[in-house]
Amino acid sequence: MNAADPQSTSKELTPGRALLLVVTGAGSFQLAYSFPACSFLVAVYLWSLFDLTRLKSAKQASYLGLLMGMLAYIPQMYFLWKIFGPAAIALWLVLAFWVRMFLVLGRACRIRFGPVGAALLLPFLWTGFEYFRSELYYLRFSWLNAGYAFSHNLGWLPMNYIGVYGMGFLIMSAVALLSLLARRKQFTLGVALLAGLAFISDAPRIGTSPSIAIPGTELRVAGVQMEFPGEPEVIFNLNQLVKKSPDAQLLVLSEYTFTGPVPESIKAWCKKNQRYLVVGAKDPVPNSSDFYDTAFVIGPAGDIVFRQGKSVPIQFFQDGLPAREQKLWESPWGRIGFCVCYDLSYSRVTDRLIRLGAQAIIVPTMDLSDWGRHQHELHARVAPIRAAEYGVPVFRLASSGISQSVNQLGLVESTAPMPGDAAMISGTLHLSKSGTLPWDRVIAPLSVAVTGLMIVWLTIVHFYGKSNRLKKPDQP
Repeated sequence: MNAADPQSTSKELTPGRALLLVVTGAGSFQLAYSFPACSFLVAVYLWSLFDLTRLKSAKQASYLGLLMGMLAYIPQMYFLWKIFGPAAIALWLVLAFWVRMFLVLGRACRIRFGPVGAALLLPFLWTGFEYFRSELYYLRFSWLNAGYAFSHNLGWLPMNYIGVYGMGFLIMSAVALLSLLARRKQFTLGVALLAGLAFISDAPRIGTSPSIAIPGTELRVAGVQMEFPGEPEVIFNLNQLVKKSPDAQLLVLSEYTFTGPVPESIKAWCKKNQRYLVVGAKDPVPNSSDFYDTAFVIGPAGDIVFRQGKSVPIQFFQDGLPAREQKLWESPWGRIGFCVCYDLSYSRVTDRLIRLGAQAIIVPTMDLSDWGRHQHELHARVAPIRAAEYGVPVFRLASSGISQSVNQLGLVESTAPMPGDAAMISGTLHLSKSGTLPWDRVIAPLSVAVTGLMIVWLTIVHFYGKSNRLKKPDQP
């Protein structure tokens, strides 16, 4: 085979080139997540992973997959050490495990089906593993996928059609198609792909001022950041918030503003000031020590007019029971959905709100200040992506930052910083039509099914072939 033959690109990697791909891929991932202008480099990370499926042995794919995953994820998730101590090592290994699985299964598909078969299957395998580890098993964790790298650079990306998982699928598909070309064409078109991705993700949108381009009923919202405050502190800061944002129709406080039920003094404040208030507190289970981590809406009459529990409590924390159901608040301004903290990170939670007809999403959040700035910055990537995917505004109020008011296009209009005790934020939500789901909500579950079938089929073929080899008589 010569360099002009597409099949030459499927030859096995040398150890030196394999290590270079690991370093290049992990380095590109760090740049993509560390600098908004470099978000397009996530494509180099996916290209490196695709090329690593040409490794010589399954053992190499296993070891280098773990290495790639650790180099990519540990710098971004180092804050887990602050939270869990040495147990964070196990969590890092779990994250890296899915990269390992992609390389091992991708290599097996390449051997079984050749370069063309690999080009067709690997985008589904990548998306299948990403979606499964993000949404479908106990330790689900959706951060650090390819799509979130573009949260600060949505530009002209049609995220409302693509979706966060679709972004990784499309980039991996482009890489797969390029792999079938001769080396020279691969390089030329690869550079063009990176340049195009950099341009459309970073290009400013023209004429997208909310006051001009975004219709809908206006809801003026304001919130104040507080971490485990007492009742007097809450009332003081609510009074300050009203002074700063007197036109705010809805006030928002964080998740776990109160570590028990909503106090009567807060209900009395709402009645006295004739305000709607969203506040995070515990909803106790009668005759039990259990509770639901809940977002309460207190009305101007001082009564609870709506409540929504947290759908996915955080693993390893005393975070209450999963919510029994999800509903929308039929507010005076339109249908509003609520996500409590990390619920916003799971599309299977937020999709249900959109299917119910949500026109906006409000997110009381608690991120402890001692978890560090980087944890807060990673969490802040979620709200712009969700708003852009569904075409609905998102207002996210965190206990210690980073709070955000995000419009329908996924553009952050106002923020409150981290650390930011008593920092205030206000914004205008435009409630118009209900949100819609991007097409990746079909392709991602399909990818999981394809990935599962490949695992089962290749496992059967492997053991069946091994059994047949053992049954053959020894040759002289």
